[in-house]
Amino acid sequence: MQKKNVKMEVINPHAAGIDIGSRSHFVAIGQGDSDVREFGVYNEDLHALAEWLTASGIKTVAMESTGTYWQSLFAVLQSSGLQVILCNGKFTKNIKGKKSDVQDCQWIQKLHTLGLLTGSFLPDEVTEQLRTYCRHRANLLEQVASTSKKMQKYLRLLNLRLDVVVNDVVGLTGIKIIEAICNGETNPEKLASLRNGNCKKSEAEIAKALQTNNRKDYLFALKHEYQMHLNLQTKIVECDLEIESLLNEQINKDNNKKQHHIKKKVYKKINKNTPKNMDINLLSYQYFEGVDLLAIEGVSYSTVLTLMSEVGTGIHKFESAKQFASWLRLSPNNKISGGKVLSNKIPKGSNRLKIALRNAANAIGNLKNTALSNFFARISHRKGRVSAISATARKLAVIIWNMLVKKVPYIPQTEYQFLDQKRKKITAMKKLIAKFDISPNDLNLQL
Repeated sequence: MQKKNVKMEVINPHAAGIDIGSRSHFVAIGQGDSDVREFGVYNEDLHALAEWLTASGIKTVAMESTGTYWQSLFAVLQSSGLQVILCNGKFTKNIKGKKSDVQDCQWIQKLHTLGLLTGSFLPDEVTEQLRTYCRHRANLLEQVASTSKKMQKYLRLLNLRLDVVVNDVVGLTGIKIIEAICNGETNPEKLASLRNGNCKKSEAEIAKALQTNNRKDYLFALKHEYQMHLNLQTKIVECDLEIESLLNEQINKDNNKKQHHIKKKVYKKINKNTPKNMDINLLSYQYFEGVDLLAIEGVSYSTVLTLMSEVGTGIHKFESAKQFASWLRLSPNNKISGGKVLSNKIPKGSNRLKIALRNAANAIGNLKNTALSNFFARISHRKGRVSAISATARKLAVIIWNMLVKKVPYIPQTEYQFLDQKRKKITAMKKLIAKFDISPNDLNLQL
């Protein structure tokens, strides 16, 4: 039986493939053994890699997004004038039974030459810097939560049941009492006198809960956790100042952004983890050139800050709202075989923006008599709250894309009409237009 050769069109004739590693990078500029080289991960090795690619006539390079090992090489290749495509690892997997660093880089080079690889979303430099600050801030908040839990644990072991009489042990009342305990105060009445005026419990009840057993080991551990808590709070404030400075720097550079102003939203709740030293309402309004994202019910300051740091102005890279929702993995992943839908579940995996939108959707589910909360209630009634959160998060993504890309202001839909009702009204209007021969000039409309 004669062999049949299947030819495929070469899209990128001057392409290279790189298999990223923690200790070395394997680079292929062709399918021969002499077309593959191994380079180290030091700075001089990265520049030598870029020089070899340039000398070999390579114009475009594809690589996997392996951890954070790709970032330094990516910057060096871009500075050398090469077009770099960062690919998701699941799209560059080699066929079964062929697994080695040399074969992997050659497989990536072959796929890229045939134009079978697409690049991942990458933010601009400013958004990347803002992302670093915001993600570091989120990690600090997680550490703060850990220290507060440990302080609560040692207070309980000291028989100081502060968690029973206050809602938050690191709130206005709790933090003053913990500070006094760490300074050596043991008198329950004096500790209870530090009660804030907003605290619901009386001084007598608080004093009753603050009778300690004076264990020195637990007190020593409590002091260390309290000092760590204060240190982390200082670090968070420093991080907030860097975020504010970066945003103000970008806004002051652009007169189109600087000219926008907006009133404060006193009705928006300020969470204890929200940055206190900056006006995110004004900064986001100026950063997105007059788009008020906080006008959407359920969207908080943290949601907007996450959007600015994870996507920023790079949201324009998504050609449609559907593409943006699909990138967030909020769209159903339809699997069809033989004309039958096998599955339409949302793909697995989350990023920080998806989590922020789902949290906002969950908050919308607790609202009453709003456009999005009514939508949430309809989905929740039919499919449950989990599906309603995903559907509302996707709706939020579509609204945000339209507001930022198309500059469409958010106007909540006061009355919902089912699809068949809309079709009936459109059909009736078409009949009236045809019956009376109505033209746009008769309606004083400008097309």
